[in-house]
Amino acid sequence: MNRRQWLRQAGRAGLALTTLGTGCMGLLGCSRQEAGTAVLPAIPPWVPVTIQRPGWVAGHQLRNQQQFPPATATQKTSVLIVGSGIAGLSAAWRLRQRGHSDFILLSGPEPCGNAAGGQWNGIGYPTGAHYLPLPTQESHHVRQLLQELGLIKGDPWIERPQYDERFLLHSNAERLLEHGHWHDSLHPRVTTVAGKAQWQRFHHLIQSLKRKKGSDGKVIFAIPVVLSSDDPQWRALDRLYFGEWLQQQGFTDPGLRWYLDYCCRDDYGLDASQVSAWAGLHYFCSRTGQGKDADEDSLLTWPEGLQGLIGPMQQACAAQTVDGFALRIEEGPQGASVLCQSSSGSVWTIEAERVICATPLHITARLLDLRSYGFDPRRDQPQRAPWLVANVYLNGFPDEQPGEELSWDNVISGSSGLGYVVATHQWIRAAKPERTVFTVYRALSEGSPDLQRQWLHTAPPHELTEIALADLKGAYGTQLWRYVDGVEITVRGHAMAAPAPGYLSQPGLRALREYQGHIVFAHSDLSGYSVCEEALWWGERAALLCLGTV
Repeated sequence: MNRRQWLRQAGRAGLALTTLGTGCMGLLGCSRQEAGTAVLPAIPPWVPVTIQRPGWVAGHQLRNQQQFPPATATQKTSVLIVGSGIAGLSAAWRLRQRGHSDFILLSGPEPCGNAAGGQWNGIGYPTGAHYLPLPTQESHHVRQLLQELGLIKGDPWIERPQYDERFLLHSNAERLLEHGHWHDSLHPRVTTVAGKAQWQRFHHLIQSLKRKKGSDGKVIFAIPVVLSSDDPQWRALDRLYFGEWLQQQGFTDPGLRWYLDYCCRDDYGLDASQVSAWAGLHYFCSRTGQGKDADEDSLLTWPEGLQGLIGPMQQACAAQTVDGFALRIEEGPQGASVLCQSSSGSVWTIEAERVICATPLHITARLLDLRSYGFDPRRDQPQRAPWLVANVYLNGFPDEQPGEELSWDNVISGSSGLGYVVATHQWIRAAKPERTVFTVYRALSEGSPDLQRQWLHTAPPHELTEIALADLKGAYGTQLWRYVDGVEITVRGHAMAAPAPGYLSQPGLRALREYQGHIVFAHSDLSGYSVCEEALWWGERAALLCLGTV
């Protein structure tokens, strides 16, 4: 059952729910049988652990370096795209689709950014984001891209397009481990009458807000965010924390509150007490896309995560892609000059008529003085949530606790983690493969993101591993190690922008969105939070601005 399917099921009479249990949580893991009864040993010494810190060296160099070496060569191009994540690749793809090949795409220190992936023994796995919800009718740009990539068959603009079923999420979709038993949904079970009433009331509220329009005729909660209603009645929600609003509305059931915290960590990297109430509701109310053979709860996913989506885009733009990252950007009357450095250390300058800045705003602020563009980093910089993504290489499948079979997404009730996804889930085979990869997601939402980043910078591998694998150890106990062939942990200290209250009216973000010059800003940060649809929107818009068609 998909994480949003509970909204439908919660409204049905006689819903079987029980109270939220202790769950399996904590930094050092817990017993597979009962939370808190045992502390598992550290990862065995025979299991190799690799720690990846993409972009850290280049990012810290950019932060600390006061002077840069002189350029030894100069290139010229019509359009330079700085950053090769989803936004940058979206811009490059749209330029190519419109017949414009005079552009350069800088690969950056981590090609594909938060959509990157890896491989082990022929099994693809994500090191960043891993799914895409079916696009809404407002998400024209996503539907067009999916049609161009062959993922939508026929007319992409009808209410329920036909999707390539190979990439629609297969059953079993999701499950929750609670009291030593796997259940086929992600919401904890509730037994009290008051608890049931709160779940059902929240369900009815969400259903009433989906597709609801504000006084300006726009959908209140849309994707992309900039197409949402400006109705002040609803925008007032952005002045509150989601947790604060939930308390005001009487949503206090522990199971419901844990689930809503989980959802906020999933999309925003922080708990409900740390994000905007408008953003908290947006998570549930905005994803209304449907398909001919799929409803609005369906997802598109690939074994390697979003790398499977943008891989064809990356290949199509390979001829225009250059190894390197930007050190400094200077805008002039005729264009912009960008000082670049390759991975081998060579430095050169690229002169461009237009520069698409598709880097996260905390990086962009190091490349040029954003204050001259109306963005004050001290006032406008979005809070950034740190993440750990651990890929565990498995020779075989550990024994399961009773209940629902192994699913694509597997979550531990009460945990502060986000569970794990199974890379081989989408494989269509008669039997389980001999090997698989479990990808564990952990948003470090406890306490200050800045303090968490400081800890990530110095934490030894065994501490990172203990935290990253806590959910897996809660699900499988010590038997897990019999199957583990290796662990790769990706540390993302500035993984994603988190929508704190006030983000919808942030003056600096508005200034960058509206700026028109030789530099075009394009990153999901412009929306105040980080999801694929927003990155695709800003990348495509930047390309169309460069082509003069917006």
